[in-house]
Amino acid sequence: MKEQLYTIPVNDIFSQECECPVCAMKKALEDDAVAFTMGPSYMEDDIRLTTDKVGFCAPHMQALYDFENRLGLALVIDTHMKNMIQNIETLQKQGRKQTRGLFAKKDKTALFAFTDQVSRSCFICDRIRGTFERYIATTFHLYENDPAFVTKFRQSRGFCLEHYGMLYETAPSYLGGHTLAQFTDDLDRVFLQNYKRMEEELSWFIDKFDYRNADAPWKTSKDALPRAMTKCNGIIK
Repeated sequence: MKEQLYTIPVNDIFSQECECPVCAMKKALEDDAVAFTMGPSYMEDDIRLTTDKVGFCAPHMQALYDFENRLGLALVIDTHMKNMIQNIETLQKQGRKQTRGLFAKKDKTALFAFTDQVSRSCFICDRIRGTFERYIATTFHLYENDPAFVTKFRQSRGFCLEHYGMLYETAPSYLGGHTLAQFTDDLDRVFLQNYKRMEEELSWFIDKFDYRNADAPWKTSKDALPRAMTKCNGIIK
């Protein structure tokens, strides 16, 4: 299959050795989004207008801090806080006025509705969401149309727990009939086989701390702990 532009990043990531290609896709998008946010863009009015309103989730705030543009991050947080102060002062004057969301089961105070919405919003999450969804759609497209990708999929190191469940649940939206059945069989096998492999590697990592195994080879377990963190929680070190 001749690669089209949107298939290249997905194909490249499935060619890498990682414990979850979907985590690797998301991490690449997050790294790009952090670099964009802390690059010259943070001085642009339209970007700051958005970050002032929505802020960042805790993991992405930490990622921005780790990028080490401390002045840029301080400026972004400062104008965000000014925006919050302005809105909070307005809402405090309204007292315990109730509001109801479209699907809310009970009334909320307007102040809580605002703080809850901002606490759940994130500029970086919003920025990567659409592209990440297209990457997932591309994964199913490649599986259905590219035999070489199917081979990559079957030979991969599997997925983290979250993304295994996500692919399992999402597959019927993109695949059907025999292809869906084949994908499910491949996904189940690749996940469980590699999850068991990872547990065995981690178990040997633990056993290596027994003095009786001090001279035994590490095999493939020397970096088992961070890779197990990927398998269990999608953390890529």
